[in-house]
Amino acid sequence: MKSHSINNLNLTDAQNELYLWIKDYMRDFQHSPSIRQMMDAMGLKSPAPIQSRLKHLQEKGLISWQEGKARTLQIVDEILEGVPIMGSVAAGGLIETYTEINENLEISDILKKKDVFALVVNGDSMIEACIADGDMVLMEPINDSYSLRNGSIVSALVPGLGTTLKYFFKRGEKIFLEAANPAYDPIELNLDEVVFQGKLLAVWRKL
Repeated sequence: MKSHSINNLNLTDAQNELYLWIKDYMRDFQHSPSIRQMMDAMGLKSPAPIQSRLKHLQEKGLISWQEGKARTLQIVDEILEGVPIMGSVAAGGLIETYTEINENLEISDILKKKDVFALVVNGDSMIEACIADGDMVLMEPINDSYSLRNGSIVSALVPGLGTTLKYFFKRGEKIFLEAANPAYDPIELNLDEVVFQGKLLAVWRKL
């Protein structure tokens, strides 16, 4: 089945035509087309109109694209149809983390980042950061723990103990995972004792 027009984003006919063609191409071939292929499909002799249309599609949140790198092009609604809920995270002591994906949290209209995942909060240790028991926290994977800034809220896996949601601080060679609740003591660790799974992007609360 072919795609339909995105009527509520005020696309021009040319932008809509390219968007629908890209979606169909990527559905058929499982990779993004080249600028040359897009030019041929649109009957164009120059790459400039294609690049202009791609910029507009990106500005309207329909595609993810690094200018000059056609193969980085992705369709946003296929990147994030739902955020995987990876289990629970302790906001108290430490609990065992889950590995099964149980359901999807549908927030594709709110958040467009790739590889975002969600955790259900257990406990009240982050209550002064407005993160309560039962909330859903949306986390962005941490690719480089050395880039973490002090004061970031992270989900951290302590092997043999479990996963916890805390403020991150590095002081000298030590890592401190600190609560936003004075009833909880900081957790002091060596850097090689902890695996950082993600840093906080947003809190999702069902009312």
